[in-house]
Amino acid sequence: MAAIDDLWVRRYHPAPEARHRLLCLPYAGGSASYFFPVSRALSPQVDVLAVQYPGRQDRRQEPCVESVQELADLLVDVVKPWADRPLSLFGHSMGASVAFELALRLEDLGIVPHTVWASGRRAPGAHRDERFHQLDDQGLLAEIKRLDGTDNNLLDDEEMVRMVLPVLRSDYRAAETYRPTPGAGLTAPVLALVGDDDPKVTVDEARKWAEHTSGPFELEVFRGGHFYLNAHANTVVDRIRTRLG
Repeated sequence: MAAIDDLWVRRYHPAPEARHRLLCLPYAGGSASYFFPVSRALSPQVDVLAVQYPGRQDRRQEPCVESVQELADLLVDVVKPWADRPLSLFGHSMGASVAFELALRLEDLGIVPHTVWASGRRAPGAHRDERFHQLDDQGLLAEIKRLDGTDNNLLDDEEMVRMVLPVLRSDYRAAETYRPTPGAGLTAPVLALVGDDDPKVTVDEARKWAEHTSGPFELEVFRGGHFYLNAHANTVVDRIRTRLG
């Protein structure tokens, strides 16, 4: 693969003989390493790729990308060579929006994803006027802690906060200002996953993903909040394994 893949794609447990590939897209403030356990659990049955957005970890010197559409534009040429076998996309929170936009671009190239998993994110047409990215630092940190996806001890560390806050603010700006192209839809199957107590997305808002594909749609509801994945990782991995097996 091209050298740029080393920047964008992490392949923690290469599975060259796998019949399917799964591309994982992180949440706002997240990084590719969040999906390391998923990669480990699914290899060698599924070849798992995890996207590393600019501005974090080993890409921390690069400017963040503040638009979902721009992220998808940058990713499409990176991802295209990996579509030499059935390719599915799994995005959590902001990553689900990126997965949708990336899938649209891939379909325009004649590459229809096997499945698009939209986790912990409202459907593109279910808009909320959220402006957490405009809050001061303490207000934004309070919102991050409310979602309970990050170790609060890390967020109480002043040095750590200085490092992650610009990334969080940039990603929140991308997620909150995202507006889909009117009428844009997929032909790929879409599976929406949501926690029943998620403050960022209701079950009804997740169900509206059905309006954004002409293909099959399924919705699965788990007990938990925005990061229901942390408690139900084994179950979600089993769902992926079964579908891609």
